[in-house]
Amino acid sequence: MKHISVVTFDCDGVMFDSMAANTAYYNQVLDHIGQPLMTPEQVIYAHMHTADEVIDFLVPGKEMNQRANSYRHKIGYLPFIRHMQIEPHLKTLLHFLRPRFKTAIATNRTNTMGHVLHEHDLEDQFDYVVTAFDVSRPKPNPEMLINILKFFNISSEQMLYVGDSELDAQAAEGAKVPFVAYNNTNLSAGYHVRTLLDLKGLLSNGSADA
Repeated sequence: MKHISVVTFDCDGVMFDSMAANTAYYNQVLDHIGQPLMTPEQVIYAHMHTADEVIDFLVPGKEMNQRANSYRHKIGYLPFIRHMQIEPHLKTLLHFLRPRFKTAIATNRTNTMGHVLHEHDLEDQFDYVVTAFDVSRPKPNPEMLINILKFFNISSEQMLYVGDSELDAQAAEGAKVPFVAYNNTNLSAGYHVRTLLDLKGLLSNGSADA
């Protein structure tokens, strides 16, 4: 781990437990247009993908899709941010990282990431943030991670990417960035951690489950 200089995080499922927030948001949209609430499988999809992708997945019909998008733009996501729960030990981990490492975020969120950081007093804890709005292709495409490598002018082996989904794993593989799977033993990863404090231990002494 001596060569690592940047630690990059996914947002949903790593920095925050946002399942309840995302579920409430999309279910309100579906209820408004008279559609059934999300199934467990749809909830999982919504947890990982961009808002545009989620609406296309949930509401395939053109007219209904337009109604759903119109309504979601009207209500916005900001009222649902309060449902997001910050992951235990995130601030402790960032306090440990900041003197030694640069930190970044690569997320399929779009225009809400700044509000999320502000709401939880994290605005000054990240050197660079890349969202789906900042790239032409969201995860699993590696474009976000490649942009971060370019921003810091580092090689791929100098960055860790911490994610919890197959999309994150594929993005890391595409960018040739070492991947740390957070609380998901089903993912193929160089390292697995169960808590963010495990990541602190990994970066301190290189010990974690492979």
